Amino acid sequence: MRTLDRYIFRQLIVPVGGAVVALTAIALLSQSLTQFDLVVERGQSAWVFAKITLLSMPQLAGLIFPIALFVGTLVALTRMQGEHEFTAAYASGMSLMRVAYPIIRIGIYFTLISLTANLYLQPWSSRAMRHELYDVKNDLISSLIREGDFSTSETGLTIYVQRIDQNGLLRQIFIRTAGKDGKDQTFAAKEGRIKKIDGSSILVMRHGSNQQLASPGVLDHLTWDEYSFDITSYFASDDFLQYKEGDRYMHELIAPISYDFEKMAQPKYYAEANARLANPLYNLAFVLLAIVSVLGGKFSRNGYAQRIALAAAAAAATRIFGVVVETASASAYIINVLQYVVPMIPIVYCLHMIRRHDGSNLVSRSRVVSDRNVLKPL
Repeated sequence: MRTLDRYIFRQLIVPVGGAVVALTAIALLSQSLTQFDLVVERGQSAWVFAKITLLSMPQLAGLIFPIALFVGTLVALTRMQGEHEFTAAYASGMSLMRVAYPIIRIGIYFTLISLTANLYLQPWSSRAMRHELYDVKNDLISSLIREGDFSTSETGLTIYVQRIDQNGLLRQIFIRTAGKDGKDQTFAAKEGRIKKIDGSSILVMRHGSNQQLASPGVLDHLTWDEYSFDITSYFASDDFLQYKEGDRYMHELIAPISYDFEKMAQPKYYAEANARLANPLYNLAFVLLAIVSVLGGKFSRNGYAQRIALAAAAAAATRIFGVVVETASASAYIINVLQYVVPMIPIVYCLHMIRRHDGSNLVSRSRVVSDRNVLKPL
């Protein structure tokens, strides 16, 4: 890169990076609030809460990057234009396209980063988050066991736990299992913990006893220091892990023909595949809109509030319409073409405006040179 290119690049990368960090922090806060019930209602650890929150971030990168690029580019260009740095560049013989080249290059970099994230990182993180949520949903402690409540499963097992510690330790346990001919069995223990052994859920209880009516008038009572109780069959779930379109890699979206339900959902898969390829174009579109809003017109001492407002409205309308088109693409294959057309419209328009104002900059430069020649003999 030339010296001026490096200078413009440095002036833009700092506000753009700051905007990315700020918007990412806001997104993290928003996601943490939506996932907070994992800790409050389901008794999950802080590590599970943090992991699910972080795994959801790559899905939001497609929304964060274009906005951060737009805001950061506007901040940098407005400051540099106010300090007449671009005026000096025009006077030295540079065209608007030449000045905009390092700015556009940042947009291209972010476009490639977003494309790579959409193809590889986003499906990986979404799939990992799906596994975590599935484990939380099928966690016996979080799904059926409640502190201070009697919970009864569909198979007839009733369980009561006075307190659940953050490390998963159950305090003051009472269990009743339904038996034939009224021969129910009850367990009472001071503490216990659910462990996974060979795919089975085993409740290991300590310092307790169990009672069972063996025959009319005869009650069997047994005390023990430790007792293992297999509760897998009592809490069996018919739920299974199923990947949605956002959890699949590109090759799984393009040819999902393994099961009948995949064939029925094929339009959604194609819409998701095209969205992953088209959405990175919004990074370049938003950068070009920021360039045109500040540099794509005459110099104004009063600022560029009107042009910036129009560019912001165009960016918001473009992104909203893109979401609408992406949603509609799930019902008709032909609409997928519009997923590429929507971001390409501002890209083509902004490039045309930059080329158009190249001539006006050259005229201004020639006037400066002619003025210097007139004043030179004096």
